[in-house]
Amino acid sequence: MEYLYLQEVDSTNKYARENLKTLEDRTVVYTSKQTAGRGRLQRNWNYMGEDNIYASIVLKPGNIMKESYSNLTQYLCVILSEIFEEYGLEPKIKWPNDIQINGKKISGILAEGVLEKNMLTGLILGFGVNLNADQSKLAEINQPATSLNIETGLKIDKENFLEKLTKKFFLLYDKFIEEGFLLIKDDYIRRAGFLNKTITVKVFDKEITGFALGVTDNGALRLVENNKEQILLIGDIL
Repeated sequence: MEYLYLQEVDSTNKYARENLKTLEDRTVVYTSKQTAGRGRLQRNWNYMGEDNIYASIVLKPGNIMKESYSNLTQYLCVILSEIFEEYGLEPKIKWPNDIQINGKKISGILAEGVLEKNMLTGLILGFGVNLNADQSKLAEINQPATSLNIETGLKIDKENFLEKLTKKFFLLYDKFIEEGFLLIKDDYIRRAGFLNKTITVKVFDKEITGFALGVTDNGALRLVENNKEQILLIGDIL
């Protein structure tokens, strides 16, 4: 594992994608200032200040696509949740890959695959974590949000948090690639804050309301709408 620090960049994911050929497998790209970050479905990622995490992990597990690659965001969700728990918090996962504390977002994740001539050349796992932010900055986000310093009352050491996170991520990474979502299914479900209740999921331009019944062995959402079960592979809970 290598760390690549950039003082300022438009997007760590974009930088990793554009420099993928020269970046080693398991390189962690991070910055103090991200000027044009984005989240899932092309949403903007708000800049919270230099003491927060804006990072991307470059992964080159092989050029043959595996189902487990699509679950890497959920794997990172579990790893992040475990670290938040070390601070005495009770994180909840909002399917598929947001983490909330007391109903407020604290972290988001975005994964991208890079193809060349229909062959996978790498994966980029981008993530942002609100470590040290004030209420005025958090109020700029278009949903309830919080930060680790607010939840704990402590100033958080960014370098220490990032090192702890990435080391924990790679501890079971190889096993996860081989076994997939089943390796973390119980851990994921135990922290799921969306199950056994009626929810609305936006899938592109369509909204589906139903009862969140469970999560499949490959990480998809089981939603019952009008007594009919649907399996959702993509979407956002509203």
